[in-house]
Amino acid sequence: MSHAPAAKPQPAARSEYRVFRPISTRWMDNDAYGHVNNVVYYSWFDTVVNAHLIERGALDVQHGRTIGLVVETHCNYFAPLEFPQTVEGGLRVASIGTSSVRYEVGLFGQGEAMTAARGHFVHVYVDRATRRPTALPPELLRVLEPLR
Repeated sequence: MSHAPAAKPQPAARSEYRVFRPISTRWMDNDAYGHVNNVVYYSWFDTVVNAHLIERGALDVQHGRTIGLVVETHCNYFAPLEFPQTVEGGLRVASIGTSSVRYEVGLFGQGEAMTAARGHFVHVYVDRATRRPTALPPELLRVLEPLR
């Protein structure tokens, strides 16, 4: 059985994302090579998604009965980002299941048309006490729909 090579990942355009959040880089984000270290990008994914959900009343990290746990994450890198630079995180939702959501995040250098990096993570929403999957709450669905 032969397999065709997978298509090489490509940067995504700004128009593919629904909302944006500015993120300030910090001195400590740069690594020895003079650009932001790859692990910082995953922190930015969390910031882009969770800040949006919290600000819109869809996520109460202190007292909510439902919490999202990351079960999958991925990132492709296309261009370096570095301190001091403002990064713009674009957000969209690729799919909504019964208890899961696939968030896609594009990271842009300020004002840039194409992603410096793009990736995704999947949250499975669970009951805070039992840690068992639970249906997505209506307030979360209300915030997710415009991101599709």
